[in-house]
Amino acid sequence: MNGRKTRKVRIMSTKCYVRALAVSAFAVSLLPLASPVHAQSSPLLPLSGKWAGAGTVALASGTKERIRCRSNNQVDSGGTSVQLELRCASDSYKFELRSYITYSGGELKGTWDELSRNVGGQVMGRASGSQIQATAAGQTFTAILAMNTRGNTQSITIRSPGSELSEASINLTRGGSN
Repeated sequence: MNGRKTRKVRIMSTKCYVRALAVSAFAVSLLPLASPVHAQSSPLLPLSGKWAGAGTVALASGTKERIRCRSNNQVDSGGTSVQLELRCASDSYKFELRSYITYSGGELKGTWDELSRNVGGQVMGRASGSQIQATAAGQTFTAILAMNTRGNTQSITIRSPGSELSEASINLTRGGSN
């Protein structure tokens, strides 16, 4: 009889162990949802910091030139807003873009100003993962922007057919120099 009790206790212990293991696995799977670090999923957080690099700019005249750029981006700790400052210059063209953008539920909204030409307007778009797609519109200017940030590299494409700057393609590196 003593052998039967020991076997029954082992079976109960094994069942309890399996149940405890299953509950633990379930609890661990919920940790990313409850963790305050889940804000890391905001696509704005990787934009933070100082960036520099180069690219090309195509002007309405048909001229293509190399362009050098610097960007300084300040993202709030929750990843819900960013202030972007992008300055670029080629041999004959320069622009200074400043924007303030908020992020909520995949949507981007904000404002932009081009300081050297004293123009500005609204920004609207979507963000998912490392991709940002937006439209910047003002009274005399509309541009489609695409931004992809992966680790310490960032690519930016700006297209505005019919304006002085018809297209810019920029590659930046965090902390880089040009």
